[in-house]
Amino acid sequence: MTGTQPIPPVVAASVGEAGMVADVIAEAFWHLDAAVWLVADPLARRRLLRAQFYLVVEHAVQCGSVDVLDDRSAAAVWLPNDPAAPLPPPRDYDRRLAAGCGGYTPRFQILDALLADHHPATRHHHLAFLAVLPTWQGTGRGSALLEHHHKILDAEGVDAYLEASSPRTRNLYARHGYQAGAPFRLP
Repeated sequence: MTGTQPIPPVVAASVGEAGMVADVIAEAFWHLDAAVWLVADPLARRRLLRAQFYLVVEHAVQCGSVDVLDDRSAAAVWLPNDPAAPLPPPRDYDRRLAAGCGGYTPRFQILDALLADHHPATRHHHLAFLAVLPTWQGTGRGSALLEHHHKILDAEGVDAYLEASSPRTRNLYARHGYQAGAPFRLP
């Protein structure tokens, strides 16, 4: 695909689209080093990643925001973080994570703890996932989703935070004004 095609408008995902959004994220992330660490078995990886992504997406649709491009080729999952009014965890997260991820659950729990340890304690929106289907990566779709939400954050005077999972995404985020913090690694 080329970047010369128009980028579809950004729309809000509905609760009923949580599975579709989780599929987009799993497809975009399944090859990343963190995903390989989480689920070494390539045959099971997309399915197990999707199970965990679904829990976060469902939670964000209800408590944050999930933006998608109108053609559903890309998604951004945002959760507000306000130390004065913390969000509850996703509904029945531990049980549902274990049911969805089986023997890989401890690795997902390690990643969750590691991310929580590095998460800033200030008010911000957390970009949990920015995913673009592989055939559309590099066409400006991720940037369109970032710019859409940044307008909201700028109007409200709220910061953003995210974790970059690869040098490519780190470079994308740097182009949008994000500053790199101290790196951390999976065990």
